[in-house]
This record gives sequence, structure tokens and C-alpha cells, in this order.
Amino acid sequence: MAFVYLLKSLKEDWVYVGSTNNLVKRLEQHNRGEARSTKFRAPYKLIYFEEFDKISSARAREKEIKTSRFQKLKILALSSNG
Repeated sequence: MAFVYLLKSLKEDWVYVGSTNNLVKRLEQHNRGEARSTKFRAPYKLIYFEEFDKISSARAREKEIKTSRFQKLKILALSSNG
């Protein structure tokens, strides 16, 4: 399994989009400050994820979300309604 995920910083108004094959472990790494791109904004809350069969599919979706402001806003809106 592979995942694309959105994390919300509990420290700042900031959202991170990433992909991984182990969602629990990756969230722990983000919260421990072990990920260079997110270590200064920890801790984080998982606000959204999608599951894929292959990591390549998750990475393609991650790229789509990162390059499309509309996609990111749509996902954020859906995750805040739940």
C-alpha cells in the first residue's frame, strides 16, 4: 500500500502534502522533526489521506495536488467538513 497525505501544522497555519508507503511511521517522523522539509513546523495532525496500490500512483497524486491550487483547496474543504 501507498498513501498521499496532508498534514496540518499545529504550530502555524500551514499544510504539507506528501506520499509514503508507511503512513503511521511517516507521521511519527514528521512529528519528531526527522523530515527536513517539515521539522520547523511540528507538531502535525493528519487531516487527509488517499490510499493507492503503488507508490508511483501516490507520488503522481501528490504532484497533482501540489501543482493544482484548486485540488488542494477542494481536499482541505472536504477534510474540514468531517
